[in-house]
Amino acid sequence: MLILGIESATARVGCAIGGHEGIIASAHSSRGRRHAESLAPQIQFVCEQAGVSLSSIGAVAVDIGPGLFTGLRVGVTTALATATALRVPMIGVTSLDLLAFPVALSGRRIMAVVDARRGEVFHASYRAVPGGVQRETEPAVGTPDELRSAIMAEGEEVLLVGDGALQYRDQWENLSGTEVADESHAFPSAATLVGLAHARALREDFVRPDQIRPLYLRRPDAEAKWETPS
Repeated sequence: MLILGIESATARVGCAIGGHEGIIASAHSSRGRRHAESLAPQIQFVCEQAGVSLSSIGAVAVDIGPGLFTGLRVGVTTALATATALRVPMIGVTSLDLLAFPVALSGRRIMAVVDARRGEVFHASYRAVPGGVQRETEPAVGTPDELRSAIMAEGEEVLLVGDGALQYRDQWENLSGTEVADESHAFPSAATLVGLAHARALREDFVRPDQIRPLYLRRPDAEAKWETPS
C-alpha cells in the first residue's frame, strides 16, 4: 500500500509518499505562511518523483497538530479532500509524536516542543520503548517558563526537540542534564509521518475522513485578537 503523508502544522510544509519499501519521494519547504500555495504543487511533485499517479494512493496520513492554526487547517483540509476524492482511509498523527520519534535512541526523556506563538509552546513528554517512543503526557499548551518549572520538578535528563525548544533555548540552558536538539530536528517530517503511518496501516489502524479531528488546543489568533478589549 502506498501512503501519502501531508504535514503542515508548523512553519514548514511538506509531503511524502512511501510504503513497505520505505520513502519513495518527499518534499519540504519553508516559505513563511504560504502553506496553501505550496502544498498542492508539492503533492504533484512527489507523485512525479515517485512515478505514481495520485489514484495509486491507498491511504492518506496527516499531521493533526497541535500547531499553527492556518497551516494546520490547510494540511488537514487538503488531506481530507484527497482521501475523500480517492475513497481511501486516513491516519492521523500528532506533530509532537513526529518530533519525538526520530530521537528515540537518545537515551533520555524526550520533550517535544512546538512554537505556538504568543509567547507559548505546545508540548508533550515521551520515553523510548522498543521500536519507537511512548507518549507520557497529553499534548498541552503553556508558557516556556511553565514548561521549565515542570522539567525542573521532574529532575530527569531531558532532550528537548522542536522549533519551540530552539526558539526559547535560553529557558533551558541552565537546566542540569537538559539538552536541545539541533536545527535538523526543528520541524515534523512528512517522511517520518509516512513511516509511522505505515506501521499503523499494517495493523489496519485506519479512520474514516470524517473521524479526523485537528488538535488545535486553543482558539485561532484572529479570534483571540477580536475579543481583546481595546
